Amino acid sequence: MTPLTSTRPTTEPTASTEPAASVQPAASTEPTAPTAPASPRGGRSQRLAARVRRDADDMAVASFVLGLTGLLVFNLVLGPTALVLGGLALLKRTTRRGRALLGMGLGVADLLVLGLLLNANDTAMWTLNFATW
Repeated sequence: MTPLTSTRPTTEPTASTEPAASVQPAASTEPTAPTAPASPRGGRSQRLAARVRRDADDMAVASFVLGLTGLLVFNLVLGPTALVLGGLALLKRTTRRGRALLGMGLGVADLLVLGLLLNANDTAMWTLNFATW
């Protein structure tokens, strides 16, 4: 068997005082596409990604607020809306993940409250009976 040898150049310093020559790749003869000048505000894709992230954060906050409000009024509408907005915020990878999860949890709680109200007095409304106090 022949011993394996490496064909890579070594960069070990030599005894001479001259620096070691660096190996540079061969220049490509293929034409390259011109590059656009860098914009000071970032590229279009960066602005779009920031906008999507901001929209996702807004959806997470809206999910939380609607879920919290839905515990008191409009359970039938606000609960599912909070669930959908929280899910969309998580799909768009929001930075406010906890708020989106809380909004979804509150949306589920809205639907549970609606179910309890329907079961308790056959209506989807809160009633306060001051006559019994």
